[in-house]
Order: sequence, then C-alpha cells, then structure tokens
Amino acid sequence: MKAESHTALVRRARRINRELAEIYPYAHPELDFENPFQLVVATVLSAQTTDLRVNQTTPALFAKYPTPEDLAAADPEQVEEILRPTGFFRAKTKSVIGLSKALVEDFGGEVPGRLEDLVKLPGVGRKTAFVVLGNAFGRPGLTVDTHFQRLVRRWKWTEATEPDKIEAAVGALFPKSDWTMLSHHVIFHGRRICHARKPACGACPIAPICPAYGEGETDPEKAKKLLKYEKGGFPGQRLNPPQAYLDAGGKPAPPLGAG
Repeated sequence: MKAESHTALVRRARRINRELAEIYPYAHPELDFENPFQLVVATVLSAQTTDLRVNQTTPALFAKYPTPEDLAAADPEQVEEILRPTGFFRAKTKSVIGLSKALVEDFGGEVPGRLEDLVKLPGVGRKTAFVVLGNAFGRPGLTVDTHFQRLVRRWKWTEATEPDKIEAAVGALFPKSDWTMLSHHVIFHGRRICHARKPACGACPIAPICPAYGEGETDPEKAKKLLKYEKGGFPGQRLNPPQAYLDAGGKPAPPLGAG
C-alpha cells in the first residue's frame, strides 16, 4: 500500500472534522461553568472521573466558595467533604485551594488568559490550560485528552503517543481557528460512538471514511445498543447544557442524588 501523502492526510482529516461537525453541531465543553474560575476548577476536578460527576459536585462547591478569594481561604476538610464524590479528593482539594491562592497572590484574583501563566497554576497542565483558553477566552487550543488521543491514532492522523507530540501533529493538519471546535467534535465522538473498548462501528456515521472500521461491533443493531448519551437516548453530562444542545434533543443530566 502506498504511503499517504501529507496533502492527502490533511484532506482526509479535514473531511472527518467536517462530517463530525454535521453529526455534532451542538458540541460543547461538557463541564458546567459560568466564568473562567469555575471552568479551571471544574477541569482540574475532572481528572480520573466523569464530567457528569464533576457537574453534580461543583454547584455545592461554588455556592460556598464563589470566588478564588473564598476558596483560597477555605478549610481543606470542608472542601474535601464536598469533593469526595469526584475521587482523589484530597489531592484535588490541595490543587483547587492551591490554584485559588496562586490566582489571588499572582493574578489579582483573575484567571489569566495566557498559556504560559495558566500552566504555572497548581494542578493545571497544557490540556487544562487549552480547555480554559478555548472555552472561557475564545483562544484556539487542542484538548488532547484520552478520547482525543485514541481517535486521532485510530484515524491515522498521527502515530505519536505523547500528548504534546499529538498536539503538534494534529495542530499542523488544521487551521488554528478550527482547534477548539475540532477538540469538541472528536471528544464528543469518542464519548458517544468511538469508545475505547467497544467502538460502535456499525452505528458510526463516519464509518465509510474510517481506517479503523471493524475494530468494534459492525452489526448495526448491536452497535446501536452501544451508543451513549443523546445518541443512545440517555442524558448528557451537563446539568445546564447550552440551548443548542437541548434544541437538538439532548437531555440535561440529573443533579446529584437524583434517581
């Protein structure tokens, strides 16, 4: 088989993104937030748990500690109690109190809008920084989470395994202005259809152009049963999703303790 040229790869990658944009016109960050501070805290809390669990937990956190000043001065034991459902709650408590202190001491209580400043905050790496830049400040960034890594490798956009190398390789295939929405499209697809263990190949709208077609269930009826969130008729991850998502038939998630 002839190796794919760079031009062909760019064309194919952009076509997949265009198709995903039609499948998920309402793609969005799946963490509830009202301002950059809430988003950076929620993103730190989302490590090794679901966005849904974070969304069920943060309302109580932000009701009690609405500003960086409040959280910086919080009693760690009380914060741990609120964050317990998110797992690793001691480490996460340390991170969110630490990052709140850094915001107060170094940035006047405001979340900075620059990558080099964000990554200095406790618990904030490039992935979290790009989530904040893209979704709170409208600055382009690629969110290389586990879904993104899995799918871009399945699609043979890159063979890299390290997040920063994946970020550079995929970033080179798209104009910067596409990066934030591309991240949402890919992550939405990874969560709903192209799962880690059992991709729903037989129910995947981009199956005809996917080099990994057949890795998962190809029988359409069986594949349909694997679909998650609104594609499978279930509620999404956010308690307060954007209107476009609701208009497209998406359902908000239930609050903590419901059902």
